[in-house]
Amino acid sequence: MRSGEKHGKAKTACSSMEKTEILSEHPMPGPKVIKKHKKRGGRKMRSIFQKIFVLGAGAIGSALGAFLSQKKDVTLIGNKAHVDAINTHGLIIRGEINRRFSTKAETSIKEVPPSSLIILTTKAQDSAEAITGIKPLLKRGTVILVLQNGFGIKEIIEGIVGDEIEVVRGLVLMAAEFFEPGKITFWDGEIIIEATETGERIATLLRESGLRTRISEDIKKDEWGKLVVNCVINPLTAILRVRNYEIGVDILKGIRHRIVQECIEVGKAEGMNFEPDLERDIDSKILSYKNYSSMSQDIINGKKTEIDFLNGKIFELGKKHGIPTPVNETLVGLIKFLEA
Repeated sequence: MRSGEKHGKAKTACSSMEKTEILSEHPMPGPKVIKKHKKRGGRKMRSIFQKIFVLGAGAIGSALGAFLSQKKDVTLIGNKAHVDAINTHGLIIRGEINRRFSTKAETSIKEVPPSSLIILTTKAQDSAEAITGIKPLLKRGTVILVLQNGFGIKEIIEGIVGDEIEVVRGLVLMAAEFFEPGKITFWDGEIIIEATETGERIATLLRESGLRTRISEDIKKDEWGKLVVNCVINPLTAILRVRNYEIGVDILKGIRHRIVQECIEVGKAEGMNFEPDLERDIDSKILSYKNYSSMSQDIINGKKTEIDFLNGKIFELGKKHGIPTPVNETLVGLIKFLEA
C-alpha cells in the first residue's frame, strides 16, 4: 500500500527521519466485518480542536500537518534537521501540489493545551514509546488519531493512555517522500476515519483542509484490507529492493498468492469475510504504483521496519488459531535478517 512513516524512536520527539514515508501504498478493497456499526445522522459536525500536534512528522505527517495548518493551529513534531529546515525556509511540498507552507515545527511537545488533537504518525513500532513520553502532558479532552500501518495499534495506545483520553483509528491511503529536510513529494489519496462522533469531527476538519476523507462504518474491514496489501507489497519490495509495481511480474505470482491465502485464512479465523476477487484486485493495484514502499526504504536506510505489525501479526494470529503461515513466517525472518 502507499504506506510508511520513517521515524526513529520517539518520546516527545522523533529522533530520526526517513527518506520515504508511505502510510499506504494504495487503497484496496478489504474484507467485510460481520459486526456492523450503527450509522449516524447526516448532520454536519463542527471541529472542536483548538490545537493540533503531528507527532512523528516525517513526510506523510508533514504533508497532513501542512494541509491542516491552513485551518488550524498546527505544530509538527519531527527531528532537528527537518524542523530547522521548516522553521527557516518553510515546508516545501512538490508533486500533485507545488507550494510552500509556513507551518510551525518543534522537536518535542512541551505542553498540550485543552481540546488538542494529537495525530500519531510515527512508525508502528515506535508508537508506544512516543505516547508514553507525552502521557504526563495529556489532559481530559485530548484526542489521539492513530494513523500507522499494521494491526492492533489503537489497542496498544488505549492501554497506555487509559479511559480518559479518546483514541480514534484512521488509515492513510496516500504517499509522500523526502528528497531533503523540509522538502517532500506528495501523492494525493484518501484518509479513512472510523465512525464515531469524534471521528466525524476529525473527518470534517480534514475535508475542510482539502484532504479527501471518508468515514468507515467498518474500520476493521478497512484495517484488514490494508493489512493484506501491505503483507504482500512491503516485504517483497524490501527484500528485492524494487518499486511496488516491479513485484507485479508473473514469476512472483505464486508467492503473492500464498501470502494472500495465508492472510485470508487467518482473517477468517478472526471473523472476517473477504471478497472473492481480493487477490485479483491486489495484483491490478500493484501495477499502478511506482513508489518505493516504506519497508523498502527502511531496509535501504538501515532502519527497523514495521514487519512485526504486518506479516508478523499474521504469523502471531496464525499460531493463536493453529493455522500454519509458513510464507509470512519466512518473510518475517528474512526482513529481520536484513534489519540486523
